[in-house]
Amino acid sequence: MNYQKELDKTIEHIVKEGKVPKLLLHSCCAPCSSYVLEYLSQYFEITVFYYNPNIYPESEYTKRIWEQQKLIEELPAKHPIAFMAGPYDKDRFYEMSTGLEHVKEGGARCMKCYELRLRETAKIAKTAGFDYFTTTLTISPLKKADRLNEIGLHLADEYGVAYLMSDFKKKNGYKRSIELSKMYGLYRQDYCGCEFSMVNR
Repeated sequence: MNYQKELDKTIEHIVKEGKVPKLLLHSCCAPCSSYVLEYLSQYFEITVFYYNPNIYPESEYTKRIWEQQKLIEELPAKHPIAFMAGPYDKDRFYEMSTGLEHVKEGGARCMKCYELRLRETAKIAKTAGFDYFTTTLTISPLKKADRLNEIGLHLADEYGVAYLMSDFKKKNGYKRSIELSKMYGLYRQDYCGCEFSMVNR
């Protein structure tokens, strides 16, 4: 499936209806969210949900929150962008990772981590009455958009809230995120975020 084309269809439908749906956007960091916010804020009222219990150490977690808030304050947007920080559930991440500590980056541990974060996003999207939820993670050339979208669609069925399919690296999305990061002086970390990815780096 071409997830970017599916996103284009959804946006086309939204524009025709003249609506501005509410989107809960899971974000891993400010640089990855930069292009996504620039793009989607034309069509959605967005709340950025920073929920990443995988991040190590806690100082990195806090730094990413600051950078995310800084970007939201400075980025021009057609529709409002709000911010919500989830709890730093590091014990939940390590419990999820038990037995998978030495699995290669991009393998089963990462898939479970994606689901952990997207599940929390779907849960809040449902209880808070959002029209859609999605994640910035598909912008990374190192992340598998098909697997992320499969997880998102499964959780959409489970929680009864629409998942916005995406492959944000398309349309030069990743390239644009690098440009925006430079433009806004954003801190770009050199590892995915967890302790295991730091060791691999």
